[in-house]
Amino acid sequence: MKVGGQAIIEGVLMMGKNVAIAVRDNKGAIVIEEISRKTPSGSKLFKVPFVRGLVSLYYSLYYGIFALDRSAEISSGQKMKKSETVASLLFAVVLAVGLFLVLPVFLTNMLKFLKGNEFVFSIVEGLIRLGLFLLYVYIISLFKDVRRIFQYHGAEHMVIHAYEANEELTIENIRKFSTIHPRCGTSFAMIFLIVSIIVFSLLGSVVSLGILWKVISRIILIPIVIGLSYEFLRISAKGSRLMSILTAPGLILQKLTTALPDDSQIEVAVSALKKAVSEENTTDQKKDGEGPEFFG
Repeated sequence: MKVGGQAIIEGVLMMGKNVAIAVRDNKGAIVIEEISRKTPSGSKLFKVPFVRGLVSLYYSLYYGIFALDRSAEISSGQKMKKSETVASLLFAVVLAVGLFLVLPVFLTNMLKFLKGNEFVFSIVEGLIRLGLFLLYVYIISLFKDVRRIFQYHGAEHMVIHAYEANEELTIENIRKFSTIHPRCGTSFAMIFLIVSIIVFSLLGSVVSLGILWKVISRIILIPIVIGLSYEFLRISAKGSRLMSILTAPGLILQKLTTALPDDSQIEVAVSALKKAVSEENTTDQKKDGEGPEFFG
């Protein structure tokens, strides 16, 4: 069974046969909850190339947002207001669009020597977008709370590695594995940024657009870039040497977005995984090779 997950506040979300979270509450106990009794892995859309990337990302975000809210409630012992969730989500969307789509276009447009060369303009714009993303990740990594999430991120990867290797999920066994995982959302983000440079540059070589239409075209082409990026991620997760160059930056970046967890954090990740796979025998799983590639 393919599994994936996300780090949340003081816990981990796991997606397997079920969708489950495990979070440490403010008293130190592990709270385990099932978010959904089944994942959408049976959907035919997961078998359609390029479309399955959008579907997988949608469900990852859908469950991820819910899990973040629930983990905040469990870890703090306080109920979250729906208005706070909506406000946070809107802020995140506006920040992402403004910082990583709109700002790079305007910054590049300030470089007068690029006027008239749409192909080079798109490449420079993409590099600025990439630089802003790396700077953003570095800055948030300096915050103590974010570092703890990165530790849970590392725990999630290590537990998934152990599960996929048919190892018994003990602390000792899990410690043998890396915090880096090829199917990670961080790798997907880096692939997305690289593919976007290619796609927008090709567009620039075909048609010349004003600054407003440049911004609009970036937003419109997001689904295409997501679809392409996901297919590259699937191929790279299967060990393709051809894709190693494309995926290498994402694996390197994971050294920043993951951190070595302590035993208590690994314990939380194990609890979430066991719930997500219905506590089936985790030392002798049948890998059927079917279903979606959940983000690790």
